[in-house]
Amino acid sequence: MSESALLARERPVLAVRRSALGRAWRERCDPSQAAIAVAIAQTHGVPDVLARVLAGRGIGLRDVPTYLAPRLRDLMPEPFALRDMEGAALRLADAVQRRETIAIFGDYDVDGACSAALLAEFLRATGTPCLIHIPDRITEGYGPNAEAVRRLAEQGARLLVTVDCGTASHEPLTVAERLGLDVVVLDHHQAPDALPAALAVVNPNRQDDLSGLGHLCAAGVVFLALVALNRELRRRGFWTGRPEPDLLASLDLVALATVADVVPLVGLNRAYVRQGLVVMRSRRRIGLAALLDAAGLSQPPECWHLGFLLGPRINAGGRIGNAALGATLLLSVDPAEAARLAAELDRLNRERQDIEKAALAEAEAQASRLLDRDPQAPVLVTFSPGWHPGIVGLVAGRLKEKFNRPAFALAVQEDGSAIGSGRSVAGVDLGRAVRAAVDGGLALKGGGHAMAAGVTVAAEGVERFAAFLTARLADAVAEACRADDLLIDAALTAGGARPEIVAAIERAGPFGSGQPEPVFAFPAHRVVDVKEVGAAHMRLRLRGGDGSMVSAVAFRAVGQPLGRTMTRALGAELHVAGTLCLDRYGGGERVEIRIKDVALPES
Repeated sequence: MSESALLARERPVLAVRRSALGRAWRERCDPSQAAIAVAIAQTHGVPDVLARVLAGRGIGLRDVPTYLAPRLRDLMPEPFALRDMEGAALRLADAVQRRETIAIFGDYDVDGACSAALLAEFLRATGTPCLIHIPDRITEGYGPNAEAVRRLAEQGARLLVTVDCGTASHEPLTVAERLGLDVVVLDHHQAPDALPAALAVVNPNRQDDLSGLGHLCAAGVVFLALVALNRELRRRGFWTGRPEPDLLASLDLVALATVADVVPLVGLNRAYVRQGLVVMRSRRRIGLAALLDAAGLSQPPECWHLGFLLGPRINAGGRIGNAALGATLLLSVDPAEAARLAAELDRLNRERQDIEKAALAEAEAQASRLLDRDPQAPVLVTFSPGWHPGIVGLVAGRLKEKFNRPAFALAVQEDGSAIGSGRSVAGVDLGRAVRAAVDGGLALKGGGHAMAAGVTVAAEGVERFAAFLTARLADAVAEACRADDLLIDAALTAGGARPEIVAAIERAGPFGSGQPEPVFAFPAHRVVDVKEVGAAHMRLRLRGGDGSMVSAVAFRAVGQPLGRTMTRALGAELHVAGTLCLDRYGGGERVEIRIKDVALPES
């Protein structure tokens, strides 16, 4: 790091060295990036604030036009760059031409549901019979199992395609092979050294794949497989005299899976989501339109709606209800059936929230005791026989957010196993750590990707599993904590937070994992009103020095350090850091700050 950059890091934004959340505020742009931002604004005629957002994300002067308007055709890779893709496309094309029954085995989360629906929708357009099996989270667990494979074979399947699973499923796929089923795996999870018995294992994260597409979710991989399959069918003359499916129309599912699975929104993923949102806003997919209505979303969906409104509802079926509900809804062509399924998923999501709330309280108490014993504990592993296996991933995510370190929550089962999920912080690869635990005999099974992982361990082995993670991840977590400053893109005032500024910033989106949403500092704004709203949220009214007003909301802040600091600041000045959004409630349009952190001005 240059001397000027080091000096810049020594001077926190607004002199905030320790905020309400214990963080220092730093400029995202170092001095060289700040100079690039000036050049971007002057050369491309964009607002200064947008120029700083772009420069702070490493966008160079020449890259600005293509970055602001990413086109899928410019970013689409050659599908056959993925290892085994050619074999997968050829076998699928053979099955389509022979009208063989294809069995699709998916995962019970959003990515699995979207992946299964993508493939099934295309196969239906070709007239190919297909079966879909989404396993029950509790009775079957993650990934293919021998009994389900046998049932699919008995129903006439000749080709088994696993989506969002299968890469580590050695025993079930060996059973499939013995039953005479060819197997194609379309997945993205961390791969073991030895791959299972399959005709093709298409996974950009297998160790011998050189495509550079490891950031894709499973639905992104399935989409590329469909591009390859469609190309092969065209080469064989299959589409002569019949219309080809519109693959671009299926990008709404790819976008939903990409956001909900929290994979990095970079490169191809960014184009998937940008184009997929355009498709989704047309409301052509009956199932998604019904889900938007059930969620009470009347405005055009934005990126964050996919992760916070749609994703949890589809996941609710796999967590505490019928795991197949999500895929069934996404494939529905009957408005009445779609409305019924969407209403059921909405009900299950509310029930899930109640179950999660009780488990979270117990998990937070466990985590606090762990930290009382070891304040520097790099990983939190919590467990209980009273937790529902369907909500442990959500509990782990809440623990990670509150305590700012990787966290696991495990539900102890009657058979003596503990089924759980983990969520990580940036820079700490949890999926790889879990695979190492499996390889080392410390976990019965498990896997995932950098930010999220699933695992099954023997209940009596939970402490050994936790000790393994502590030793393996201590250095990575320590480094991540050292880098936990809140990065500020620019400073604004209440008067400067206008709808046109928000619209300009959105051109640099979508934002999410690997593509952080811009954070703006509002210096010394007076808190003129603060109140609790909804489920432990807080709403504020802030006044700038020129008298301009802006609304702000802080989620899950009641009773937390953030909420207590804001309450004490009523009538006083407060430094506020947050992201910007447009509140269109009641037909109007006003800017709102989503608070990330606050700090009392130094006297």
